[in-house]
Amino acid sequence: MKNKVLFSASLFHALNDAATVTVPMIFPLLYTQQFIIKKYFHIGILSNLGLLATFLFQIIIANISGKVEHKLMLFFSYIGICLSLCLITLSSTFASLLFIYLIMRAFTSFYHSVGVAWVSKTHPSQGIDFAMGIQSGSGNLGVFLAFISSGYLAQSFNWKVPLFVWAGVALFLGSISFLAVRKTSTRGDEVHTPDFSSWMETLKNIKIYIPGFVFGGACWGTTIFYAPSLLNHRFQIPLGQTGLYLALWIGIGTVMTYLFGFLSRYLGRVKISVSAFIGATFFLFILGIAPVKELALVSLFFFGAFLFLVYPSFQSFVGDEVSPKNQTQAFSLAANVQMVTGAIVVLAGGFLSDRFGINSPFLFIGVLGAVISVFYLSKRSVLGKKQILTG
Repeated sequence: MKNKVLFSASLFHALNDAATVTVPMIFPLLYTQQFIIKKYFHIGILSNLGLLATFLFQIIIANISGKVEHKLMLFFSYIGICLSLCLITLSSTFASLLFIYLIMRAFTSFYHSVGVAWVSKTHPSQGIDFAMGIQSGSGNLGVFLAFISSGYLAQSFNWKVPLFVWAGVALFLGSISFLAVRKTSTRGDEVHTPDFSSWMETLKNIKIYIPGFVFGGACWGTTIFYAPSLLNHRFQIPLGQTGLYLALWIGIGTVMTYLFGFLSRYLGRVKISVSAFIGATFFLFILGIAPVKELALVSLFFFGAFLFLVYPSFQSFVGDEVSPKNQTQAFSLAANVQMVTGAIVVLAGGFLSDRFGINSPFLFIGVLGAVISVFYLSKRSVLGKKQILTG
């Protein structure tokens, strides 16, 4: 059963995250054409409200997850994603785009609480690093394919084509994902109805990891929503090539997440995590000040290599720290921290970009990364004593 769950979750993670980046990839083209999106703060508003919608629905989903079969929740999620991508093509005003985009973000709220928790429950103890690396890497692989295709499709045809293409891909992958677990039930799991005290207990258990999820959310949101414009507008890189370079960024991250289980076994999560924060922060600053595209691209790639070790590492922390009955809550909290942080940072990034330039959001999260790196450097011994990390 656990292999079917991991296979299903990996496919679903791929289609879910691909959908979330396909839409932002069309934003630079709409901005250039001055159609629907006419200011960077429009991107900030779309991303901010979209992430907040995800935050809200992840809380709702976590509260009902014990009463509804996980496979049914994932079924409705991928169907909703497909329909939303198609409906976005009907947008002609900012308000209509925003409304449909928020609907899509609601349907992308299922995986990171329910899906990750399902993987964690079926891969306890020694298997968790491997499983988290695989499912995280599969999400990155979906983003890789979305980046590499969406830019060229939008550039070669129009902004609607990548949305239609990925709606079809999501339908195909979602159907395979659902069929893989159609005979797998979660009804045998202990039903746990969360209450306020349960949420607070879970938050207390994972509080030391919250800054890591803050950094992960800030980096993901800023890169997804502003890196396409950074490359396309600041360095005049065509949108098709922009998609290719961002695909390489996530591709490097995919390789790192697939290697995470191996690296964790030999180096330990403490060393990996601290190194990831420091390395990602350093290359964020280089990316923010880069005067030429060559330096910007090199720093972008190294930034990805370090950043994508953070996600499976901290998901493994949570999986080891929290009891099975509270894991959906824990992963919901972790995802929500990323969503809220991303929402705040991308909204600020829109105004920063209009005022100081499209590179300024990356300098902003570089400062955030420096603070969090210092925090975890000072907490290494605490993490070691908790024996959550190996090595």
